Amino acid sequence: MSSNPIDPSAFESAADEKLIIETPEHTSIEFPLAGIGSRFLALLIDTLIQIGIGIVLAIVGLILGFGLKDIDVEQLSAAPVWIVAGFIFAGFLLGYGYHIAFESIWNGQTPGKRLTHIRVIRDSGLPITPISAVGRNLLRLVDQLPVFYGFGLICAWISPQSKRIGDYVAGTVVVHEKPLQTAAVAWNPPEQAARTYGASRLTPQEYALVEAFLSRRDSLDVAIRQDTAAGILRRIESKLTLPPDRPLPEKLLEELSYERRSTAGYR
Repeated sequence: MSSNPIDPSAFESAADEKLIIETPEHTSIEFPLAGIGSRFLALLIDTLIQIGIGIVLAIVGLILGFGLKDIDVEQLSAAPVWIVAGFIFAGFLLGYGYHIAFESIWNGQTPGKRLTHIRVIRDSGLPITPISAVGRNLLRLVDQLPVFYGFGLICAWISPQSKRIGDYVAGTVVVHEKPLQTAAVAWNPPEQAARTYGASRLTPQEYALVEAFLSRRDSLDVAIRQDTAAGILRRIESKLTLPPDRPLPEKLLEELSYERRSTAGYR
C-alpha cells in the first residue's frame, strides 16, 4: 500500500457515518463508511488508469490490424467486423473486468480505492467474494444511466450507507480503512510471536472478532476487557493447539493475531 495515500477527508463531510456489526459475543465491530466524495475520487483515479490502458491497447490493436503504416479515416471505417468486435469486447472488459478483477484479487480494492484507503466488504463485515465483485460491478451498467452514474449517484445520496444499486444487489458496502476518529489507536502486533497455535484454522469472522477486540480494548474497563478476551478465547480454543503453560487470554490473542497476519499475508 502506498506510504503517502490520498486523504479523501477533504472531499466529503459524512465522516461520522459507520457500519456497526454486533458479534454473538456482543462485541461491536465498527467500520467507518466511505462517502460519495472518497468513492468519486477513487473512481476518478481508476478511470484515468483505464483510459491509459485503453490508449495502449488501441495502439496495439491498430498495429496488429493494419500494420505499421499511416492509418486514415477511410481505413478505420472499412475495418473488418472482427476488429470492431474486438475493440468493443476489449472496451467492455476494461470498463467492467478491471473492477471485478482487482476487487477479487485485492480483497475489495482497486488501485483507486487503495490510494484513497477505501475497500469493499460484505454487509456482514466479511471480505468480498468474487461473486459479489461480479454482481456489484456488472450493475454499473444500471448505475451509469442516464449519464455518468446518474442513478448510482442518486442512490448513494439517499442511502444511509452511501450504497449504489450494485451494492444493494451484491450485499456490499464501501468502508474506510483508516480508524474512526473516536476509536482507540489501532493495535500494532508484536514483532515476533513466541509460539504458534494454529491461527490459520480461524474463520474470517473469528479473526475479525480478535482484531476488533485488540484495536478497541483500551476503551474497555479492566474487568470487561479481561472477560471479553476470555470469552473470545473460549469460542475459538477448540480450533487451536494450546500448551499447558499458555499465556493469559489477552496476550494469547495478541500472538494469535500476529501469527495469522504473518502466515496468511494479512496487513
